[in-house]
Amino acid sequence: MTHTYKITGMTCSGCLFKVQNLLSQVNGVKDVAVDVTAGEARIEMDKHLSIGLFKDALADYPKYQIEEKGVTMSAKSMISEEKTKSWFATYRPLLLIVAYIFFVSLITSFTDGSLNTGAWMNSFMAGFFIVFSFFKLLNLSDFAVSYAMYDIIAKKVKGYGFVYPFIELALGIAYLINFDPIFTGIATIVVMGISSIGVIQSVLNKQKIKCACLGAVFNLPMSTVTIIEDLLMVLMAIMLLAVAH
Repeated sequence: MTHTYKITGMTCSGCLFKVQNLLSQVNGVKDVAVDVTAGEARIEMDKHLSIGLFKDALADYPKYQIEEKGVTMSAKSMISEEKTKSWFATYRPLLLIVAYIFFVSLITSFTDGSLNTGAWMNSFMAGFFIVFSFFKLLNLSDFAVSYAMYDIIAKKVKGYGFVYPFIELALGIAYLINFDPIFTGIATIVVMGISSIGVIQSVLNKQKIKCACLGAVFNLPMSTVTIIEDLLMVLMAIMLLAVAH
């Protein structure tokens, strides 16, 4: 069952993420799709939920007002944008960015005609964290709102989403200047390991929310791609630690 609601007070992508996050937390809600331009929210639920529950969810933000607009009994008739696009079209921005970092770091890691694997991994990690932090910092407030929808720390610590891009930037610089490889590797494992927990939970719970890996610049859905991205960084950090020892 999908209900369509009219929501006033939304003016930007930050509002979208905030409203979507708040409504998604209502018990019994399966999925929330918010359209800022139309001022609407389509909420898929297991059974009919009182509009009062959604008003309570938005109560701390009085500028957002919700009213019932219509009901669609078949949720399957609602075809999401992600489903209409191919997998490659959906993740093309992420794939292109990772490919650029991969090949640039690969080219710069050849010494006397042979590949220095440790130097390549170090360069890749530096490029990954610096580039990904850059996209997050382009719109820090929207990233923080989006990140708080699934990260286990950002959900509880209000300012963590604003700090996280700077943590990534610091890790990138640490890899770039080869600062204390053991400390940097352990910090990477902890930061990315914790980050992956929220991603895994969201994917397992089939939550249709935006992945904040590239900040608010690109609209990427949360999926196993995000899990692989986080766990790959953990794996590479472990490998670099092994080399450092």
